[in-house]
Amino acid sequence: MGYPYNLDFDFSALEGLQKFSINNLGDPFIESNYGVHSREFEVGVLQWFARLWEIDQDDYWGYITNCGTEGNLHGILVGRENLPDGILYASHETHYSVFKAARMYRMDSVKVKTLKSGEIDYDHFREVLVTNRARPAIVNVNCGTTVKGAVDDLDRVLQILRDCGYNEDRFYIHVDGALFGMMMPFIKKAPRVSFRKPIGSVSVSGHKFIGAPVPCGVVITRQKYVAALSNDVEYLNSRDATIMGSRNGHAPIYMWFTLTRKGYEGMRKDVERCLRNAHLLKSMLEQAGVTVMLNELSSTVVFERPKEEAFIRKWQLACEGDVAHVVVMPNIHIPKLEEFVQDLVASRARHFTRAALQVASEARAACSDDSDYEC
Repeated sequence: MGYPYNLDFDFSALEGLQKFSINNLGDPFIESNYGVHSREFEVGVLQWFARLWEIDQDDYWGYITNCGTEGNLHGILVGRENLPDGILYASHETHYSVFKAARMYRMDSVKVKTLKSGEIDYDHFREVLVTNRARPAIVNVNCGTTVKGAVDDLDRVLQILRDCGYNEDRFYIHVDGALFGMMMPFIKKAPRVSFRKPIGSVSVSGHKFIGAPVPCGVVITRQKYVAALSNDVEYLNSRDATIMGSRNGHAPIYMWFTLTRKGYEGMRKDVERCLRNAHLLKSMLEQAGVTVMLNELSSTVVFERPKEEAFIRKWQLACEGDVAHVVVMPNIHIPKLEEFVQDLVASRARHFTRAALQVASEARAACSDDSDYEC
């Protein structure tokens, strides 16, 4: 329950494909000499996301990645190639893969402070932009931080860039959508994740909200930006602007199967149910006396870290410092939430009992004899 995996899937109808080595190596829009591929399905998935994120078919380029991290690596690389002297800006609560990209590409980077909610500290962001205004800005915007599920305000980030004198040719924005990049477009009151705004790329994980038996993801950028990466490869008889080259050809089929079966309306219903259940879990934990935080647009319920390591392992909780979280996904239903809360209450009782016995034992040991202890 601590990791954002949607386990509510059934791909038994596709089991026959396991006997094929399906490799979508190179550019998804250009076939290569290797004939066992699923590019038609991959392009179908990309078109689904292009509509979701509001970018015209002639203006975008993208591909199915092996995971969300690869999407971040690609988005940051595209930004670096278009703005070679740029500085990478990302908040302290940004996924570690973004700063991994900075190390891999030998980029200067700045960690921006965060608010208590996990959202980027806009005042500090403004300060560091002003300090480094002589150099372009490559900005990672979080659409759901890893631990707290916080969403950076894209419109506010764009306004700060303009206020600090950064024209559109001097900044590049990558949106790390991970989990919530899939969910926010289906939340009426949520800000839009849209290429109608001057952003450079968006990436999401495919095995998270969509659900898949293998890690996968999607990254989409603009045609004008990816040209800096694209190269002809004679060996493939194709072009390549991806990170990995060889790519899992089964993953696009899994994603296409689910997206086609559910459609936009089915995904919307999944999002609404997850948000309702997240608020229900928050209420249940509060009634049990547990301190809880839940960001408005999130299904990530953050609470005080349980004391029992056995409980953490049993429920596979993700912990950081003194907090843990549960990510409410489509496969987590109300009975599971009730079981979790009951188990957590019992775990806390066991811990407090052990703590009380330990205090008593230490007090007894500190006394010269039993009569002093009883007195």
